[in-house]
Amino acid sequence: MNYRLLFLLGLGAVVPAVHAQTVPAPAAGLIASLETKASRYTTGTGLVTFFSTAPLEDIEALNSKVGAIFEMATGQLAFSMLMSDFQFKNGLMQEHFNENYAESEKYPRARFTGKLLTVPDEAQLRSGPQAVYVQGQLTIHGVSRKMRVPGTLQLRDHDLVVTSKFAVAPADYRIKIPALVRNNIAKSIDVSVIMTCQPTPAPTASQ
Repeated sequence: MNYRLLFLLGLGAVVPAVHAQTVPAPAAGLIASLETKASRYTTGTGLVTFFSTAPLEDIEALNSKVGAIFEMATGQLAFSMLMSDFQFKNGLMQEHFNENYAESEKYPRARFTGKLLTVPDEAQLRSGPQAVYVQGQLTIHGVSRKMRVPGTLQLRDHDLVVTSKFAVAPADYRIKIPALVRNNIAKSIDVSVIMTCQPTPAPTASQ
């Protein structure tokens, strides 16, 4: 992983100061053990999908170019993706998504920044997926909202595997749905996250 991704995500810049809190006590054991191996995990090929059931046609899209940083020493994390990287089976639907709903040229990037609330110890993480919660801020369409989302963490060899599922309401992010198709689009969209993050040396002060 090169540092261009780290710069684009800019963990220090995109994680709001409000999230710079003391790491909860349950995280202390994990942080101490992981620091002997890696304190930062990153990926540029994370997977985010969204799905919405609609009367006329289900809406589904996939983005496999999601960047992410997990700072295990602080419990902070950040995801970042280009809205235009979402791929639809229906080309016309993809065009409408970018031009009429997401307005991808005006609001090109979506972000999630947050902090792990609880972290299992290393032995648990190596035994299988462990349930965790993250409190943070999701920014879509130029609107930021606080969220508390569930997920799982697992250590597989040297990699950190992260999953999460949560719902997003387009109206919460001022995404306008034309009246003509409003009844054909669900008010809430299911979002799934799957990421396999590799250990990455943190940049030194000189970098």
